[in-house]
Amino acid sequence: MIPVTAAAIPRLHPKARLQRDEVRGREVLLYPEGLVGLNATGAAIVALCDGVRSLADIVATLERRYGASGLERDVAAFLDGLAAKGLVLYGP
Repeated sequence: MIPVTAAAIPRLHPKARLQRDEVRGREVLLYPEGLVGLNATGAAIVALCDGVRSLADIVATLERRYGASGLERDVAAFLDGLAAKGLVLYGP
């Protein structure tokens, strides 16, 4: 898999959606074959994958929100994992 650049624009696959699972008490990413349980940070990342924001925009938003820096590698790795499952797509 080719590493994504800061200019890459992630979006959820059309058949995937972020939803609150009240039974499990957490956010999940639902898709036809199952679900992926997300912690609060994972849910925040996925919520920002709107097909408009670049990876750099998402990282900047998260760094401001959490008062952290140097998150690009971790965010990219998280999104790459979802992309490997076909849940996140890159491009317009």
